[in-house]
Order: sequence, then C-alpha cells, then structure tokens
Amino acid sequence: MAELLTLPYPVSGRQAREWGVRARGYERFLDVVVHPAAGRAPGRPLRVLDAGAGTGWLCYRLARLGHQPVALDRRRDPVDGLGAAAAYAAAGIPFSRVAGSFQHIPCPDRAFDIVVYSAAIHYSGDLALTLREATRVTAPGGRLAILDSPFYPRAADGDLLVAEKRSGLVRALGDEAAGLLSLRAIEYLTRARLDDASFSLGLAWRRHRVWYLLWYELHPLVAALLGRRPPSRFDLWEATVP
Repeated sequence: MAELLTLPYPVSGRQAREWGVRARGYERFLDVVVHPAAGRAPGRPLRVLDAGAGTGWLCYRLARLGHQPVALDRRRDPVDGLGAAAAYAAAGIPFSRVAGSFQHIPCPDRAFDIVVYSAAIHYSGDLALTLREATRVTAPGGRLAILDSPFYPRAADGDLLVAEKRSGLVRALGDEAAGLLSLRAIEYLTRARLDDASFSLGLAWRRHRVWYLLWYELHPLVAALLGRRPPSRFDLWEATVP
C-alpha cells in the first residue's frame, strides 16, 4: 500500500528509474491538459476518465487535486487491476472504478471533461473504435490525452519493436508464448496511424514534447552509434473533441 501512494514518485526499488520517466509525463499532462481545463471550468472539479487505469494511481493523484476521476480497466485483480485501488480508499482518497474495455466504455455520452490513456492505448486492438468511444464519452470542447505510449516517426521502426518483443517471448516461454502472441494490440503509434483513426471524428492531435532526464534523452544517439533501431518517444498527445 505504501508504495502505491508514492506513484509516480517512488524513491527506491527496481522500477524507480522507470517511474521517474513516467513522472515527467504525468507532470506534462497536468501542465498542458489538466490545469488549463480547470481554468476553463472555474469553481467545479473536472470529470476525468482514466482509461486503462491499472492500479488507479493517476486517479488518486487527480482526486487529491480535487477532481472527480473514474478508473476504467478490464482487470479487477488486487495486484495490477482495479482491486488495487482499495489502498487509495483506505488512505481516505476514494474514486469510482468501472470494469470495461476501451471499445465499450460503460459510461453515458458526454460524461467527461478529459479522457486520458496513460501507458495504455497501445494495448488497444482497434484504435479507431477506441477513439470513437473516447470521443462519445467526452463533452464537446473536452480533451483526449495520450501519454506514456510508444510513438515512432516511421511504422517500419515500430514493426521492428513488435518483432523483437515477439521473438523475445518465444525465447522466454517457448510453446507457452502462443497465448500471449494471439492477443491483438496495436503495440505502438505513429502520427499517420493516429490521424487515420481520428479522421472521421474531427480530431486534430497536437504533440507536446516531454523532456526527460539526460540518460533517457541520449537513447537515440546510443542506438545510432550501436546500429540499433531508433527508440520510441513517449511524448504527450492531445486533441480537442469537437
């Protein structure tokens, strides 16, 4: 429980470095999306859907700021799913939890000011349908936000990532990898892929660069020197719902 309450700012542990990267994305999300939206709606909390919420750490942070988040996830388990959010309720910061998928969000039309996918949308099996559902549940003038998902300038580089992940699973799990490999997911994003899925919805996406620590920003240079594929970026992408 204590570790959950520190996210995305854990001070120790084997994943502290990874969470340090994610904390930069969270802070950019607050600066670019949350705080401006709050300024446009003075005197009331924002209604935010955290799609693919996992443990609900982002909802916890938003609830502490006085907003009204809802955690959406297909998983209900107490480790990485919605069940883990009981720790936040026990700490006196409860928030709503809803079991559901990206493609079928069990919420009414125009219910939210913001829908955010934090390290989540690349698990979608159908990007166009996912964005259509997000647009449906967002009020006109509201925001969609994507953070901590891998973006590539070229689809060919993303395809290399997918091939590497699949071969790694086969090496690690052998025949048992078949079940995981059968799961459908887009795995990564490009601007073209995002624009194609959004065209009929009238969404115009804006990229907001997230500046990470130096060791992380040097990844592209290291990859080029070693002759490896270019790494993905995990910037913030934002669109306004018409």
